[in-house]
Amino acid sequence: MRHLSLVSVFILFGFGAHAQAPARINPVVKEYGGIFLIPYAVEKPDTSQVYKIVIEVEQVREKPHELSWAVNNVARLVNLHASAGVPRQNLDVVMVIHGEATYTAMNDDAHKTKFKVENPNKELYTALEKAGVKILICGQSLINRQVDRHKLLPEVKIATSMLTTLTHYQMKGYAVLKF
Repeated sequence: MRHLSLVSVFILFGFGAHAQAPARINPVVKEYGGIFLIPYAVEKPDTSQVYKIVIEVEQVREKPHELSWAVNNVARLVNLHASAGVPRQNLDVVMVIHGEATYTAMNDDAHKTKFKVENPNKELYTALEKAGVKILICGQSLINRQVDRHKLLPEVKIATSMLTTLTHYQMKGYAVLKF
């Protein structure tokens, strides 16, 4: 009988935990950056505030056939602000790619040549641009990593450097994040 009671408890907690698991949503960047709604949060974005954010993206992908966590986190940032009710016109996001993350911005031909697989991030970059994110890449990183500027995804524009881009936007009042 005791065995039956323990099994019942495990089943009850198992179903309870599963039933309470919230679903991820993607309000703006539809296929990427899934988030959970937190209706009980006491700290929330101010929907009247204009958010100016510049993001340094440098995290290395461990496996070139997987989506970049860092680039996907930019989609999460957009989705989180949108889910909180921040209007699209109040969210100004600039991402600056550099370092090893440079490889996430290569077109399929270049990515296949280097990694033997298509770029898993190409649709994510398209979705970010459609969501209004300005996508820049460090020209210094392109040269240091021997990435042909003509072999970048079309959404990616070249900046002189990540360093000058971050200081430029920071002087204009943008909050600086690093992924």
